[in-house]
Amino acid sequence: CAEEGVRILGEGKFLVSDSFPGNERTKYCLTSKIPLGVILAIPPFNYPVNLAVSKIGPALVAGNSLVLKPPTQGAVAALHMVHCFHLAGFPKGLISCVTGKGSEIGDFLTMHPGVNCISFTGGDTGIAISKKAGMIPLQMELGGKDACIILEDADLDLAAANIVKGGFSYSGQRCTAVKVVLVMDSVADALVDKVKAKVGKLTVGPPEDDCDITPVVTESSANFIEGLVMDAQRKGATFCQEYKRAGNLIWPLLLDNVRPDMRIAWEEPFGPVLPVIRINSVEEGIHHCNASNFGLQGCVFTRDINKAILISDAMETGTVQINSAPARGPDHFPFQGLKDSGIGSQGITNSINMMTKIKTTVINLPTPSYTMG
Repeated sequence: CAEEGVRILGEGKFLVSDSFPGNERTKYCLTSKIPLGVILAIPPFNYPVNLAVSKIGPALVAGNSLVLKPPTQGAVAALHMVHCFHLAGFPKGLISCVTGKGSEIGDFLTMHPGVNCISFTGGDTGIAISKKAGMIPLQMELGGKDACIILEDADLDLAAANIVKGGFSYSGQRCTAVKVVLVMDSVADALVDKVKAKVGKLTVGPPEDDCDITPVVTESSANFIEGLVMDAQRKGATFCQEYKRAGNLIWPLLLDNVRPDMRIAWEEPFGPVLPVIRINSVEEGIHHCNASNFGLQGCVFTRDINKAILISDAMETGTVQINSAPARGPDHFPFQGLKDSGIGSQGITNSINMMTKIKTTVINLPTPSYTMG
């Protein structure tokens, strides 16, 4: 991050006026990048430290100060992290941390005239922030319904392993989790059997026991997930496992034969429940993906790189992974969402650029110069 910051901020540009009629070559234009001022960083509960650092690093490298508003369910970890910055000798006030419920202090922070930029990762709260924030740069990642398209020639073992990793790690509480599997009908039975076998081996319990599936973050989250499951059950989805819940703990569940009229086909569960939709053509899979109001990431499994690139070009998502589950990073890769999945682009370079502004200085010469440029 530091190396990239030095490169970007030292990349001043020198432009020369064109010799159009009425515009003699008497102007030198010197452009540079300067800090915006104060960055408001709002990370999510699932990565309260990692995604805070991904905002803090570019902000400081670009010369800004930063106010961190940690998630309510991850505030303690964020406070310890900020304390480490202070112990390291960072000047007082360079990084500030403000805790509290978003419903109580969110508007005060996001609408404060002293805030010059907002970097937010979370849910549809970001849409409300974008409407209130005014004329400042916004960087927002607001979730996704990441589709995994499985072609007939796919390596099904590789696909199954990535579906389970992508769909159930962190108990499905990831913006880049696999949220819907779109599999060609001719290989659907084989794929579902492989995924079902792997899901059956996932351990369930408290995080202290290092289990694969642990409780979701709140009771309301668990209730929302259960609502999606019950809707799918009423409408005829096939349950590959028994639905089980104990408080906020929901056992991993694979739903086969999901149809587009089911809520789970479109809504983001943010939990360990994964729908499988059987498709009869690649076009059908792409259509389902693009019909979503989300557009964060997607993935394609095929042995044909030409098909993969064509499908990637057709998918309306910020990123498409080929033969791998969706994922954020490495941090120097661009990371962005389309449609309701967000605005702006993350990644070291893009974040530094967004957290700076262009300053132009024009030097006017007394006589034209025809040797410039």
